[in-house]
Amino acid sequence: MKNLALCSLALGLAAAPLHAQEVLRGVSAFATGTTFSKPFEAFVDRVNEQGAGVVQIEYLGGPEAVPTFELGNAVSAGIVDIANNTTAFYPNLLPAGDALHLATNTVQEQRENGCFDKIDALHQEQMNAKFLARTGDHIQFHIYLTEDVEGPDLSGRTIRTTPVYRAMLERLGATPVRTAPGEVYTALERGAIDGYGWPVQGVMDLGWNEQTSYRIDPGFYQVDVNFLVNLDRWNGLSEEARAVLEEAALWIEEKNAENLEINEREKERQAESGIQVIEFTGETAENYLSMAQDAGWGVVEAIDPEVAADLKPCLTQ
Repeated sequence: MKNLALCSLALGLAAAPLHAQEVLRGVSAFATGTTFSKPFEAFVDRVNEQGAGVVQIEYLGGPEAVPTFELGNAVSAGIVDIANNTTAFYPNLLPAGDALHLATNTVQEQRENGCFDKIDALHQEQMNAKFLARTGDHIQFHIYLTEDVEGPDLSGRTIRTTPVYRAMLERLGATPVRTAPGEVYTALERGAIDGYGWPVQGVMDLGWNEQTSYRIDPGFYQVDVNFLVNLDRWNGLSEEARAVLEEAALWIEEKNAENLEINEREKERQAESGIQVIEFTGETAENYLSMAQDAGWGVVEAIDPEVAADLKPCLTQ
């Protein structure tokens, strides 16, 4: 709470008044200009262009503005008005949020089948936040290693994790450790970890490829990076301002389709940088992916069986 109070003071001092009817302070959990911050930055530009005179977002930066694992608390408390965050970084506020990365469908399909509204309701009830948009569709996670393995057995290896794939790593025999993204390079360099879990995109942004030798294929799960608005702030906005934000949300979600092409380019870049592929095929791959889903849903069911039963059908249909 002390850190949040300091963040609140710093953000208040940093905020320069913009000439608009409504001004929202925005922060990303990811460093500015990196893969998982770029969609939010594009969204901010869209809002500021379309919402001139109605609503504007003052982008205050990434983890330098609010530490990664405190951003969920900051948007919940209203210290930040709108945040670019992932459920992996706010499990203390939304314990069953792990379900989101287990989705096998798109955000458009989730809006159509009512799942989006259910996820929004959970955010509103449990963390005082409006679930405005989801980016990351089509981007899967992979395990990256400093040394080769012959199969899906990571016994004796220490792997950087988030709640996203902790249960999966434990099933594979690894020792998972949680660190912020900004600490991974040094941990690899010092040999404190033998690898990490991360999506196919973003490895090159952070320079981790310099310390990485292998990527395990196939990928598993699906990235969820979400735009969250403090609920009190959202409810206080004019209908016109909310309409601008919702239009920009749908606009950025349409761009998720571009991830399919971006993924292929990222794989090529990784190969050029020296990252080799350990590819599981046939029954091994099927068992690997089935185990990942079983481990993931097992965690959600243990935390909140009612939420798991409610979300699993509409996230995986």
